[in-house]
Amino acid sequence: MTLARPDLDPELRALLADMPLMTRLSPDVLAQLRLLPPTPVEPLLEGRSVDRREVTVPGADGARIPLSIFSPAGTERSTAAPCVYWMHGGGMIMGDRFSQIDIPLEWLDLFGAVVISVDYRLAPEATGTTLVEDCYQGLLWISEHADDLGIDPARIIVAGASAGGGLAAGVALMARDLGTPAVAAQMLICPMLDHRNITTSSRQYSGTPGVWTREMNEFGWRSVLGGRTDEQVSGYISPAVADDLSGLPTTYIDAGSAEVFRDEDIAYAGRIWAAGGQAELHVWAGGFHGFDALYPQARISAGARRTRDDWLRRVLTPASAV
Repeated sequence: MTLARPDLDPELRALLADMPLMTRLSPDVLAQLRLLPPTPVEPLLEGRSVDRREVTVPGADGARIPLSIFSPAGTERSTAAPCVYWMHGGGMIMGDRFSQIDIPLEWLDLFGAVVISVDYRLAPEATGTTLVEDCYQGLLWISEHADDLGIDPARIIVAGASAGGGLAAGVALMARDLGTPAVAAQMLICPMLDHRNITTSSRQYSGTPGVWTREMNEFGWRSVLGGRTDEQVSGYISPAVADDLSGLPTTYIDAGSAEVFRDEDIAYAGRIWAAGGQAELHVWAGGFHGFDALYPQARISAGARRTRDDWLRRVLTPASAV
């Protein structure tokens, strides 16, 4: 039986009508998707006063992890800048460090933030905690080089969309448990948090084409888990199964009402509140997965982005400066 679903926002429905959609993924389809040209970052930098630097940092197993660093150019700072550490989406199986980079680059413009994006290794070639550990090693490097980067180590935000949101959540858990480095806040945009696919929203978006369906989600998670059983999956890999969500930095979570991740994202915010933490949750009526990244011109997308900007402004601006 097909479950009833929330309607799509009318403007998004019209825009989505011209987009090719899939129901499921396979190794062959993934191989074809990976042949598509990578995200071009240069057009996004045109007209921006930005200094760009490329570095590689050591991973826990000796692998080299690429980071792209975007800093406001030509500005004299009396104080160190905030930093947004960005983890890209793509189901943990595709994408690169420039995927959805337009989102954090807006925060460079608005807040003078240094934006650093990581190219973590992808599944199925990398499995288990390798992806989140790559991201964590990048965070450690940023913290250790904060002075050289002109970054305020007390204002490092971990952020990501979709798979990147899930990885950002895993990085925040890892940093909490290991006691370093300090994370000021986490911005989780339609995050991929739960490998179990047991929610109502997961079942609602099954069996018909979409931007990200239950079947596609199952393929992504199988690729990441590499045959691990539920008992072998830690909260760093699948944050929804973490036993303890206390002690996390202040958190922003958003999702669309018409997407697979809706209910797991709502549940994650609820568990942060139950543990005594602070979280802000927005569920955008009629939004499908990744709607604001795919169609930033839509009114609902502009509202979602503006609301994130307002939250970040509150997080990054000391009360004494208001």
